[in-house]
Amino acid sequence: MSDTQLHVPENLTWSAVTGRVRDLVGEAFTDDGPANLVDGEWRAIGTPSEQISPNDGSSLGTMLKVDSATATDAVQRAAQTHRGWAGTELDERRRKVAASLDALEGARDDLALLLAWEIGKPWKAACSDVDRCISGVRWYVDEIEGMLSRDVEGAPAKRVALEGPVSNIASWNYPMSVQVHAELVQLLAGNGVVAKTPTQGGWMTLTVAHALMAREGLPVTLLSGDGSELSDALIRSPEIGALAFVGGRSNGGKVAAQLADTGKRHMLEQEGLNTWGIWEFSDWDAFSEILKKGFEYAKQRCTAYPRFVVQRKLVDQFLATYLPVLDGVQFGHPLAVDSSSAGGTDDLPALDYGPLISAGKAEELDESVAEALRHGAIPLYRGSRENGRYLDGQDTSAYHAPVSMLAPPGASRLMHEEPFGPVDSIVVVDTEAELLAQMNASNGALVASIASDDTDHAERLAEQVQAFKVGINKLRSRGDKDEAFGGRGESWKGAFVGGEYLVQAVTEGPPGENLFGNFPGYHRYPAT
Repeated sequence: MSDTQLHVPENLTWSAVTGRVRDLVGEAFTDDGPANLVDGEWRAIGTPSEQISPNDGSSLGTMLKVDSATATDAVQRAAQTHRGWAGTELDERRRKVAASLDALEGARDDLALLLAWEIGKPWKAACSDVDRCISGVRWYVDEIEGMLSRDVEGAPAKRVALEGPVSNIASWNYPMSVQVHAELVQLLAGNGVVAKTPTQGGWMTLTVAHALMAREGLPVTLLSGDGSELSDALIRSPEIGALAFVGGRSNGGKVAAQLADTGKRHMLEQEGLNTWGIWEFSDWDAFSEILKKGFEYAKQRCTAYPRFVVQRKLVDQFLATYLPVLDGVQFGHPLAVDSSSAGGTDDLPALDYGPLISAGKAEELDESVAEALRHGAIPLYRGSRENGRYLDGQDTSAYHAPVSMLAPPGASRLMHEEPFGPVDSIVVVDTEAELLAQMNASNGALVASIASDDTDHAERLAEQVQAFKVGINKLRSRGDKDEAFGGRGESWKGAFVGGEYLVQAVTEGPPGENLFGNFPGYHRYPAT
């Protein structure tokens, strides 16, 4: 707890930020809050559901959740609009997408502040989420013509939009750089878009972004509602041309089951246990910087690294580097400044992370840690929530200090599942075979890394790690622009994305072409 009296500057409060975006895109709001966007029209339909900020437990207003019938009607309307958009000239699509990017850039700071309030992102991370969306799609605007002029082998071929709009169901953690980014590329490629707002956070940010997109004439539909209520409409509707899903393995498995008999194009990004393997390594100063960066946004990222697999003879050196990093991690209210600040965004704290997405998630992590300890895990580090930087008297139930455990037992969830929070586990191994077995504990992952002084040997080990991207002495991430992204094993189903692969995933090429991806009948991996 900070000894300095902290406050949120008046111009950065939720009421101030939402007041500004209401003035900017008033058409998207009812008296009570954001509406739903159906066929280019903002409609005050749905059942009110209160939204809570993880920052301090305060109310953010109400989300209007629509029912299945409303979603089905919206999808049918989107399919009609899709057909007209697919016939629009590429130059016109580029112009409208570029105009949308200009509008998003003009609202950049308020979009980032909305993210800070809705999902607890510190200022720097929130700005990065918005900036990566804008800069990434600008790259596609420049490159799209060539991407639509060749097949997956690189031979000349004309690619066209899918038969129906792309349905987007994404997680709450990256509303702009993952969800809106993907939607704008889908639109650029000639597809209409149907998108669902995550129920846990980001609905206001997405409302403002889609209002700016709709103003420029982009065919976007934005619906709020529970996944269980809307899944049939957004996944199985015959009008849907493809599904883009980002979420956990459990929900992803349910989605895959719903898709099984439809034959729809799909991109399902699911979680995996991303691991660091440490073998014959000595550059601990460089590793310290990597460890600190790994705590960005409380490890609430699909490419976070919550598992370290360490060669036994290096455990003492690893811990001497690792434990001080945990002790130095800074977390707290992302918008709290001290009384001496001028109240601008430049004065916002440089935190590693703010709250978790909800108090329920913090409680769930506590239960997972307790379970692992009951089954025999060894506690190495347990930080205190009280060490966070907070407003006086605020609700801190969504915050979670770093935790690290040695040897989580097989009976515990944390041995095989991604915690999606600042909870690490360490496994000690003696042989390379053990190293690889532990790095592959979750039957596929999105990313992994190996720390080793012998980079050639590390590259050979990396070939046996079941992750889409494997870094040598560096973190791997989703990537931007022309970098491919996908997963191995159960961490990904369907077409891969990123750069040309994203455009291929949401367009039709020559008959019979085999996209890059993880499909029931084949697996095809690009160079990463």
